Amino acid sequence: MEYSNNLASGLKTADGWTVTPAAKGLGKPRMLYLGKQGQLYVTRRDAGDVLMLTDQDKDGKFDNMIRVADFPGVHGITSKDNFMYLCNNNKVLRYPLNPDGTLGKVADTLIKDLPSGGQHANRTMDFGPDGKLYISVGSVCNDCKESDKETAAMLQVDPQTWKRTLYASGLRNTIGFDWHPDSKEMWGVDNGGDTKGDDWPPEELNRIVMGGNYGFPFAYGKKEVDKSREDPMGNTKEGWVKQTQPSVLEFPAHSAPIAFAFFDKGVNKGDALICWHGSWNREKPSGYKVQRIKFDGKGNAVGSEDFLSGFLIGNERFGRPAGVVIADNTVYISDDANGIIYCLKQN
Repeated sequence: MEYSNNLASGLKTADGWTVTPAAKGLGKPRMLYLGKQGQLYVTRRDAGDVLMLTDQDKDGKFDNMIRVADFPGVHGITSKDNFMYLCNNNKVLRYPLNPDGTLGKVADTLIKDLPSGGQHANRTMDFGPDGKLYISVGSVCNDCKESDKETAAMLQVDPQTWKRTLYASGLRNTIGFDWHPDSKEMWGVDNGGDTKGDDWPPEELNRIVMGGNYGFPFAYGKKEVDKSREDPMGNTKEGWVKQTQPSVLEFPAHSAPIAFAFFDKGVNKGDALICWHGSWNREKPSGYKVQRIKFDGKGNAVGSEDFLSGFLIGNERFGRPAGVVIADNTVYISDDANGIIYCLKQN
């Protein structure tokens, strides 16, 4: 693979960071996972496969790429105890990890009946500090009352029995989620609904708690009622919303959050990164960047700042950040519009 720093010449990083392209020509790379030996795994939903990238000469650029799995619609990826877990719209597969980082040829099908994805088929998953597997299942439509309680939800799966329970509801599409390294609390970024105007509803950062209801489809943000909806059966919107959880931070509508991850160690520990994939239906585009979410010493989200920008200049769009993975002072970002993986290093 040959690289040109010109690919990153128009991008702006946060102070103290530099950005270079680490891989290109990848089609539509989505979610990322960093292996124990520094391999970077990339899911490609459209191609239906998983790539493993390796940096054999340790120069910060991936010089070898192999396909390690074929799985139609694959999106979510995580690993535990020498197994790699992959999911698509309705299945979760488990592959044995070989010593060289490749995956075994035969996968176990652990789950095969996740709800149909409809409008939001991009499942993501990860193991929490409690050892349970968590799976995000988006709503099947833009703005409707779901008939299946497992949609617009976060599911918790017991890895001993593979039985699942409803962990949190009212989450329209929380693709990106992670656990704060100190408090161990789950946080996630939720996509607001479309067709309600350019500026509402907001995108949300939520502290996700067991049993919490986050408002969709009757409310967004800090319990702001959607007045365009009819009352739920047996209640009013206002009455229903009283029992929901408010967001912690709000962001411009239609910015489309995808990946979300915490810095787990080092000088940045406790802060997080969000990939804003970017709006498709807003008169003035929003998103198209990566932001850093600042957390205070008590584990509370208190603000945000740009971490990687330059994908949007005026109304011109030059890329769409999708996946993120963090390793100490190195961050990898996937751009699924240009087939590039960017590497950010802290000076």
